[in-house]
Amino acid sequence: MIRKNEEVECEILSNGAGGEGVCRIDGFAVFVPDTVKGDVVRIKILKVKSSYAFGKAVEILMPSPYRTEPLCSKSGSCGGCDIASMNYAYQLEMKRNTVIDALSKIGGIKDIEVDKTVGMETPYFYRNKMQFPVGRDKNGKITYGFYAKHSHNIISAAECVTGKKHCKIIMETVVSFMEDKNIKPYDEESHTGLVRHVFIRDSAFTGEIMVVIVINGMSMPFSEELAERLVKAEKNVSGVLLNINKKKTNLILGDKNILIYGSDRMTDKIGNLEFSVSPQSFYQVNSTQTEKLYNLALEAAGDISKSTVFDLYCGTGTITLFMAQKAKKVYGIEIVDEAVKDARENAVRNGISNAEFSCGPVDDVIGRLYDKGITADVVVLDPPRKGSDQKTLDVILKMNPEKIVYVSCNPATLARDLKILVDGGYSPKKVTPLDMFAQTSHVECVVLMSRCIP
Repeated sequence: MIRKNEEVECEILSNGAGGEGVCRIDGFAVFVPDTVKGDVVRIKILKVKSSYAFGKAVEILMPSPYRTEPLCSKSGSCGGCDIASMNYAYQLEMKRNTVIDALSKIGGIKDIEVDKTVGMETPYFYRNKMQFPVGRDKNGKITYGFYAKHSHNIISAAECVTGKKHCKIIMETVVSFMEDKNIKPYDEESHTGLVRHVFIRDSAFTGEIMVVIVINGMSMPFSEELAERLVKAEKNVSGVLLNINKKKTNLILGDKNILIYGSDRMTDKIGNLEFSVSPQSFYQVNSTQTEKLYNLALEAAGDISKSTVFDLYCGTGTITLFMAQKAKKVYGIEIVDEAVKDARENAVRNGISNAEFSCGPVDDVIGRLYDKGITADVVVLDPPRKGSDQKTLDVILKMNPEKIVYVSCNPATLARDLKILVDGGYSPKKVTPLDMFAQTSHVECVVLMSRCIP
């Protein structure tokens, strides 16, 4: 029987859905962060439950052949890149195994082939959106970086290997400006100070960079001078905004933006479609992989030239408009009003007239469409991490579409929802994982389901 604070040697047998290593001691599964399948390690037991335990690696006695040296020295403490110690080939294998395990153990789906994970050519410097908290270090100096794991303690980081290299230039410019003008960073505990976060977006298509300074106030002194400094330091800065967030909240952006310089939007492109992106727009952070993801969804839908498609949880209409290029008619449905406004503008921008967008709870909207006699031949679901809700799945099953294409960012809720659809008469035909967030344990997935023939 293992005991708390005991130190033992073990071999890591696999990696779990969160990237943590898993070994077995005295019949117990022990979860050990920052270890890789094949590592031989000495671990300290931190917590013991009835059939499993948690530990931490004290020493790596023999490194795994799948282990690599992280490109970033902060990867062990920063809460972002939780699997940077794995070589990239094994990262892709681990993500595929995560999908297989979820489908099998949660969804009860075992007889389905899961494709190899669609990876990236260069698994670094891929993010088009970065959010840097600003605070003070232990010496009282202004710093920025990322939150440590499971905390809001800022790990100072001059740059990030998943973000673009212009971020360092922008952040150093902001910090220098704050020091010169004696502008205080935000303090969460006292809810004082002004600058909370710096939010940076860029467009791979145009090269535009949007800089948003999130503040705990209604204005910032010398903000026009900050904009001048940013444009001088980084010529591609196309917009500088203040975002007002005076609430005690973990949400980064508030509701109000004040434009200081340039434009409050930028243009990006996925495939042959252009999208207008604002600070609050939901927009995938990896443009190259997003195009691959949407093409997988389009391929799964098949020949939709004579089909009516419902795109549920459509956000700003990116998948909707991809489908509309091939379909007879597409209905995009989303609960966030601003996202629906963006979606309608994006349809006009791209000259697409066969896409119609509705705002409201997904289950209510598709229920109303169904009651009007409007049904889908193909349903596309791209829900948030919590997955779809039972009411929405019930209406889909009542509608009885020929195909369902499920785009997921969470294998666990994907498997849960697929079980409901399987029980409702659908069969999974094709499962393709895709790596949208290299160096992290997150994995996207596209699943095609077809209606079973009685």
